[in-house]
Amino acid sequence: MRVTLIRSATVILELSGRRILVDPMLDPARARPPLENTANPVPNPTVELPFPVEDVLRGVDAVLVTHRHRDHLDGTAERLLPRDVPTFCQPDDASALYDLGLDVRPIDDALDWNGLEIRRVPGRHGSGAIAEALAPVSGFVLGELYLAGDTVWYDDVADTIDRFSPRVAIVNAGGASFLEGGLIVMGIDDVREVASRVPVVVCVHMEALNHCHLSRADLAAAVPGVVIPRDGETVEV
Repeated sequence: MRVTLIRSATVILELSGRRILVDPMLDPARARPPLENTANPVPNPTVELPFPVEDVLRGVDAVLVTHRHRDHLDGTAERLLPRDVPTFCQPDDASALYDLGLDVRPIDDALDWNGLEIRRVPGRHGSGAIAEALAPVSGFVLGELYLAGDTVWYDDVADTIDRFSPRVAIVNAGGASFLEGGLIVMGIDDVREVASRVPVVVCVHMEALNHCHLSRADLAAAVPGVVIPRDGETVEV
């Protein structure tokens, strides 16, 4: 299995002979205003793509959108995503993606894609009222890979790991937050919980958005052994 981090939560998965683009945020740097009610009000994305958009999209066999927040599916992606490959998503997002002309394949529980089973699993994008406002979000299990999506550590994440025993987990670990309300994606303690249960943990969604405050260096120092790719880097796991 190969994982290429493009930027933030945008990754390319190469598994079972397929190339899957996850959560495409393809806008140029500073194309969108900062997220409101955050401590670092600079435009998003805060860094450029490491490759031209054409290279990101080349040879893609499918797209997987965990949810439709703009840092996971932006305007550039909506215009440029291929219309002739499947786009997998949570059911709540299907209608909007159909309207874009994409080949939408909503996943309620599980879907078989030519021998690769893709299962949708729960996520919680923060806690309390913030999580309710940011819902719905989903994670996905593809064979031995757990793609956690935008979630913090909570009981359903632990249950997913117990149920599927993934060999690899990709977690959104930027420690994103607003001015109040706590983390809305994983931080150091959340990553530590995943790493205690999954052999290989790949940490993404870092250093590309104004509300993601956890640096790669700080996470590496706090949770040794997790994989923290740079933008544009491919790791074999």
